[in-house]
Amino acid sequence: MILRNLTLLAILAVTTSGCSLLGSKNIEIVSKPIEIEIMQPDLPRAVQLTAPKWYVVSEAKIANPCKMIEGVEKRPKACDLDQRQNPDWPVGYTYLDRFLDEMKNQNNGEVVFVATTVGDYKVMAEDMQELKRYIKQLGEVVVYYRNVTIKDKPAIGAAIEVNKDGDN
Repeated sequence: MILRNLTLLAILAVTTSGCSLLGSKNIEIVSKPIEIEIMQPDLPRAVQLTAPKWYVVSEAKIANPCKMIEGVEKRPKACDLDQRQNPDWPVGYTYLDRFLDEMKNQNNGEVVFVATTVGDYKVMAEDMQELKRYIKQLGEVVVYYRNVTIKDKPAIGAAIEVNKDGDN
């Protein structure tokens, strides 16, 4: 039994210290980033805002100039009504009269239009600027995350395009 215990003890000693008898091997630890393929979301569709058409209507009289004759324009009082640029306008025709005539033409003879106050227009204009700011900042966030995750090319962001006729 003692022989058996000694044998087990010797086997245990050789087993536990066996690796140290052969020498040590250096293990090299290298950190290497792993590229993760992240699916990129589509950029939001561009917002196309259309500015409403506003009319400024007053009771000021409209100047109805004379037609150009040989490159020279006569003063409005120096020609007859039939020689003016708009001979169908009566004397004393105002911007309000013209506006009402245009509205009647557009609405089958009825005067129908929507008006707003200057204060309400200012509020609407400020809200529109706030909407533009929000959209621009949202586009910048999307570009930031795309730049963080796309390594080979710069990201292109959403933009607000201004139409050529001044509407945005």
